[in-house]
Amino acid sequence: MGDSSDADRIDAAASDLRAADAAVALTGAGVSAPSGVPPFRGEEGIWSEYDPDAFDVWRFRREPAAFWADWLDLRADLLDADLEPNPAYDALADLSAAGHLDALVTQNIDGLHGAAADALADRGDAASDALGESDRIIELHGNARRAVCRNCGWATSADDARERAASGDLPPNCEVCGGALKPDAVLFGEQLPRDALATARELAADSDLFLVAGSSLTVEPAASLPAEAADGGATLVVVNLDETPLDARADYVFREDVTEVLPALREAVGE
Repeated sequence: MGDSSDADRIDAAASDLRAADAAVALTGAGVSAPSGVPPFRGEEGIWSEYDPDAFDVWRFRREPAAFWADWLDLRADLLDADLEPNPAYDALADLSAAGHLDALVTQNIDGLHGAAADALADRGDAASDALGESDRIIELHGNARRAVCRNCGWATSADDARERAASGDLPPNCEVCGGALKPDAVLFGEQLPRDALATARELAADSDLFLVAGSSLTVEPAASLPAEAADGGATLVVVNLDETPLDARADYVFREDVTEVLPALREAVGE
């Protein structure tokens, strides 16, 4: 990382993280971008090439076959088959497995937090088992690596649904009730998963350190989570290349690359 002042601030933030009784991280698109996941917004974002209206939940209900045809194209651009966690994801997984982060809340739908946890398990880290529990990774916008039946709740891997759709099974149907499968990502017109949001808000309110990584904090309701934490007296750490609306309230602001700051923070925290 940069100069000695950067290292001093990393050490100070690491000390606060070690001392925290309840620490939570919120991740956004800026954590996925180094892995090759394109952003949704901006000049080079997904919505500059695709019509957002094509991915509205009401279109899925009216025209599930046409929806899936468009979804196959979008998913191919969004989630490359070789997508892997980057050092920022690995650092957060390490911090969680070591017990320094109580939960990871994410706005991303790429499933890379789970992939990072799986990588820890492959390396034989027994502590990584806890990271895979549903109450440790909170996916506010769902997970595009799954597909779920809206009728009965049966779920399968997105690869299975995609392969069936690509072979002409449009839409791919539930093996239990025959209903149309839907990507398990929050579409336009859908509410965020109620349980996930409630859990995230509870975690934020109860935290004494809240780490924001790679989020512009402009998309609600996720953007309000660090404010709720700060309102409760939590130490607020923001790591994002661009300015966020909560920088003025943050105890630490690192306007630097998450793939550099988070591994440095992990190293400074130690065991």
